[in-house]
Amino acid sequence: MSIEIRSYSKNDCSAILEIINFNIINSTALYDYNIRTLEQQESIFEDKISKNFPILVAVENETIVGFGYYSEFRFREAYKFTVEHSVYAHPNHQGKGIGKLILSELIKKAKAQNLHTMIGVIDAENTGSISFHEKFGFKQVGFIKDSGYKFDRWLHSVFMQLIL
Repeated sequence: MSIEIRSYSKNDCSAILEIINFNIINSTALYDYNIRTLEQQESIFEDKISKNFPILVAVENETIVGFGYYSEFRFREAYKFTVEHSVYAHPNHQGKGIGKLILSELIKKAKAQNLHTMIGVIDAENTGSISFHEKFGFKQVGFIKDSGYKFDRWLHSVFMQLIL
């Protein structure tokens, strides 16, 4: 079956929350400690949508298999042409090209909104994600040592940038 990329609707939030909470519990893809509630995640997405930022979902056989979005990089006015993005695939659906489809569409949307640069902040141990971003033309532009603490160890953040 094919994978469809479409805009998020509030009905998608439970399936997305499953992906997010899996990553909070099992990975350093999110530097959160505590799983999110449905209400918390809906509020996060409502804020992004109110600021005209896209949230996309990947659907296969009527099942949400991934999602992605971008939003503010920083909150100062001069950063308004820079966004930070996130892309996730359901753990049972990784390796199907879902991330590639979502990120391709996010880049198109960012260009259509006349944005200038897209940032990805990736845990340094996540070499797969770093390599994935390099295939899209992202360049490593920063490294912050000991920027997070999770799973009883210090984590390092890699900043990757794509000039749109």
